[in-house]
Amino acid sequence: MKLDRKEILKALETITIAGEGKNMVESGAVKNVLIFGDEVTIDLLISTPAMHIKKRAEDDIKKLIHDKFSPEVLVKVNIKVETPEKANEIKGKSIPGIKNIIAVASGKGGVGKSTVTANLAVTLAKMGFSVGILDADIYGPSMPIMFDVETEKPISVVVDGKSKMKPVESYEIKLLSIGFFTAPSQAVIWRGPMASKALNQMIFDADWGELDFMLIDLPPGTGDIHLSIMQSLPITGAVVVSTPQAVALADAKKGVSMFLSDAINVPVLGIIENMAYFTPEELPNNKYYIFGKEGAKNLALDLNVPFLGEVPIVQSIREAGDYGRPAALQTGSTIESVFEEITRNVVQETVSRNQNLPATEAIKITTMAGCAAVKK
Repeated sequence: MKLDRKEILKALETITIAGEGKNMVESGAVKNVLIFGDEVTIDLLISTPAMHIKKRAEDDIKKLIHDKFSPEVLVKVNIKVETPEKANEIKGKSIPGIKNIIAVASGKGGVGKSTVTANLAVTLAKMGFSVGILDADIYGPSMPIMFDVETEKPISVVVDGKSKMKPVESYEIKLLSIGFFTAPSQAVIWRGPMASKALNQMIFDADWGELDFMLIDLPPGTGDIHLSIMQSLPITGAVVVSTPQAVALADAKKGVSMFLSDAINVPVLGIIENMAYFTPEELPNNKYYIFGKEGAKNLALDLNVPFLGEVPIVQSIREAGDYGRPAALQTGSTIESVFEEITRNVVQETVSRNQNLPATEAIKITTMAGCAAVKK
């Protein structure tokens, strides 16, 4: 059938972009409709940078045109986000010299989030990036152990007339953790405000210098520490770590939901599946899916977020973490290749996020009923 621009516009009046009261034609979101034979190109301008909103708008348009006109029509949707001038400039509280801040999170404990963070960091450094890690797991800090710096202490340096902490360095990674200020056997028994104050000191009273990436190792869950971090810093994006089993996936889903919520609105760069499968040395061609098969991969597909890769169960990963030398440092090893692929995907998603979305906004107010966010 012959496609007609007016008919297409009329059909688009039946679609509303999530979060907006008017249909996409009346709201002015549809900027152009081009027809070339059996191909339709629609240019959209929307005000919400959330990836799931963009994906839903694109899917709604394609389904509408295929149902209304013909499933043979080739539909292309170009979506741009309307932003104020200097939209990519980080506003509010930020750390000068730090280009990208990546939060590494998990819905539940024990899924290997800190191990993944450590190996991402050293792989980024091997790629030539300058990297720092903020260990925000106040009640269970593990980075000092994983980088073999348990006995180190940050020293004081003077920067522009102000006394600041100098992060501990190991394997070219700059590190700050509450573990540097407590004895290994000492429990941190703090309420939320005290933990938040300690985090702010490690963030803003430290001489981080120039960093391409700061990785923030968040504690499990979706609680007070997470909100404190996102109130303090403009997070570039979040990476969620999960194992394949249903219990972990249910919590990982909550983690993704937290970042994508309207109140927080932090782009999710993707999901990493840890402990994906086990391959015995004597049976190198066999894979045993101990915790289930491709659970995190399927979750990423369901949530319309990127799948960044899978990490197998390998004894050397655990040993390397215990001995304070992240496994990805093992040149020529399978684990090195695994983390190189995952890290390349993280970098690619970060670049894409920075090119296509405005700067993330820091949370301004948090109440018992919910959160309010402001753009950075």
